[in-house]
Amino acid sequence: MSDVTKTGMDRRNFLRTTTLAAAGAAVSAPFLSNPARAAGTTWKIQSVWDAGTVGYTLFEEWCNNMVNKSNGELTFKPFPAKAVAADNNALFDSVRTGVLQAMNPFTLYWSGKIPASVFLSSYPAGPDQPAQWDTMFYGLGMLEKTREIYKKYGLFYVGPIHHDANVIHSKKPVNSLADLKGMKIRLPGGMVAEVFEQFGVSTVSLPGSDIFPALEKGTIDAADYVGPAVNWDLGFAQVTNYILFGPPGVMSVYQPVDLMDLTVNMRAWTQLPDPMKQLVEDQVHAYSLHHYVTIQKRNVEALEKFKQAGSTVSRLSAQDMQEFRRAAIPVWYRWANKNDDAKEIFKLQLEFMMNDIVGYITPDDIKGQSL
Repeated sequence: MSDVTKTGMDRRNFLRTTTLAAAGAAVSAPFLSNPARAAGTTWKIQSVWDAGTVGYTLFEEWCNNMVNKSNGELTFKPFPAKAVAADNNALFDSVRTGVLQAMNPFTLYWSGKIPASVFLSSYPAGPDQPAQWDTMFYGLGMLEKTREIYKKYGLFYVGPIHHDANVIHSKKPVNSLADLKGMKIRLPGGMVAEVFEQFGVSTVSLPGSDIFPALEKGTIDAADYVGPAVNWDLGFAQVTNYILFGPPGVMSVYQPVDLMDLTVNMRAWTQLPDPMKQLVEDQVHAYSLHHYVTIQKRNVEALEKFKQAGSTVSRLSAQDMQEFRRAAIPVWYRWANKNDDAKEIFKLQLEFMMNDIVGYITPDDIKGQSL
């Protein structure tokens, strides 16, 4: 979601469940550290969630539990969006300089600063199941590569936090890609906008707080945002009548597994003793599962509320999905070729998508493309 301001149901996530269950077991074990180094340590952490949304409530609860999990050695002091850093650029700089010790952003916010970040969360027609992202991060070495990239910016990438798929709320029905032509839609910039523009969409980048009034006034026809749970909290049912999903089993074709993360100022990270670092990593891993399944439960409940309020759900077809992927592939390569870091991350993902276990991409699909 470039300079994005904010951004279904469980999809065969046996792998991610077993992986994160192991992390949860690790978290439950007694924690021993070096109190002389860590006692009294407090991290100020700003999220990109607005106060009052289910996203921020979950994040705040998790932060508030850290003092007990660490036996009082480490405190996470949470802040909602804009509380300390006024916008995303300020958030990035605040963590780099140590004004904040950490942040909880949508990872691809930094595509303008870190081009590889567009491949550190789901992207148009890319891997669309949470288990696939856990496999790449924790099984195929993507976590280590990501940390090497962030280190160049004085940051430590602790780990991904699964959030949701992003969906589009519109004032008029959309039943196919063809129906998008001529619409003005609030979308993330960067890769997502570039793909939608190929289908005749005029894209607009707006902060999350500006989406409701823009829809209300009719200055945009539709808006991408996160999933039904948070979008219900923000009142989208009052200003739109339609919700667009992907084909059955895929809530979104353009950001199906939207990832957040916990990123820490490198100096703050290195000052922690190793056992405390491991605790933080384990807690992020466990929180990812908790956040994801809680949001999915809320999505089920919120979607019924949307329907009761008069919203209609439509889905793109499997054929639309294939057409969308064909349009997306050249965009993947343009972003991958922005620098060596982006290229390395994308190569790992491309090999995974071309493996017969996944089977999303064939050699014919990428004919003529090069890295």
